[in-house]
Amino acid sequence: MSGNAQDWTPGAYARFRGLRLRPALDLLAQVPELPPGDVVDLGCGDGAVAEALRSRCAGRRVVGVDASPAMLRVAAGYDATQLADIAEWQPETRPALIFSNAALQWLGDHDRLFPRLAGLLAPGGSLAVQMPRQYAAPSHSALRALAAGMFPERFDFTEWKPAVLPAADYWPILAPLGQVSLWESEYLQWLEPAEGAHPVRRFTESTAMRPYLEKLSAAEAESFTAAYDAALEATYPRQPDGSALMPFRRLFLVLTVTG
Repeated sequence: MSGNAQDWTPGAYARFRGLRLRPALDLLAQVPELPPGDVVDLGCGDGAVAEALRSRCAGRRVVGVDASPAMLRVAAGYDATQLADIAEWQPETRPALIFSNAALQWLGDHDRLFPRLAGLLAPGGSLAVQMPRQYAAPSHSALRALAAGMFPERFDFTEWKPAVLPAADYWPILAPLGQVSLWESEYLQWLEPAEGAHPVRRFTESTAMRPYLEKLSAAEAESFTAAYDAALEATYPRQPDGSALMPFRRLFLVLTVTG
């Protein structure tokens, strides 16, 4: 997870552990054979991927790196953990695999970030990354529209650009560095009924909503949340049992460096 003014809440994030883990497993299935070296879970959060990494990369040292003390306190399954800003992190030795599931979308300047991470790898090592690319969906566009409309003095998106680029835009960044695999998948997420909230809001409140809520007072956050719930009712109609279906797009890349 990225470093933020307020720390992450592991319990809220873990509520949808299965939905968040599936893309990580889909990414891990595409990791090629690795050279000797450590496996690093960059932005490891609460350690949801630790067991899968250990199984896939048996016999290797598995290290979890995150900027959230709260997440690292509950993260288990690693040989070691490191508290670090993932934008500036440096490994002790060159790892065989840098694996990052739903973390690097919090950072900008991917045209510099990804070559820097690739340069940290052992020869023949791989960088495997999954990032949400959900910014154009109502679940995320409604947050921007409501924040700018309700609190224009604090939220201005006139020059806003999404941190995650279209898949094709990563090709010229990565292709000079080695062998590249790029793809996108859209997951149709079934979200169970949620008492006192739209199911999609329950999913986003521990992630996409956080940067907005951090800038609001308690009263402002309450009115903003109510407006967001109303917008979600229109764009993600509930099923008869109160659940909701949420299409969610994610981008994947695996870079194996030459050398």
